[in-house]
Amino acid sequence: QVQLVESGGGLVQPGGSLRLSCAASRFTLDYYAIGWFRQAPGKEREGVGCINSRKRITYITDSVKGRFTISRDNAKNTVYLQMISLKHEDTAVYYCATVASVGCTVVPDAYDYWGQGTQVTVSS
Repeated sequence: QVQLVESGGGLVQPGGSLRLSCAASRFTLDYYAIGWFRQAPGKEREGVGCINSRKRITYITDSVKGRFTISRDNAKNTVYLQMISLKHEDTAVYYCATVASVGCTVVPDAYDYWGQGTQVTVSS
């Protein structure tokens, strides 16, 4: 069964940085697209960005463009979400998700498997 495990969340001050990891087990990421999503209390799940399975082409949502980047290391079966210049409004539970697809999207319903999420709190 496909499993994704997020890690790297925590408490960070505004302007700080975090790198989230999404580690895959029981399957190989090479042929899977990965999406990153977040959900703040009382809000709908929001797509942050995604990375496709082959050419490592990424898409980043406008709201975090220039601050968040996505990369993947297929040898480690892991995808990363690097976040810099964090703001209070970035506080949320962050999830990674995957689907057996070449292309990627930030539409949650397109994804078949989800991790358990990791909390990111931006606060002074």
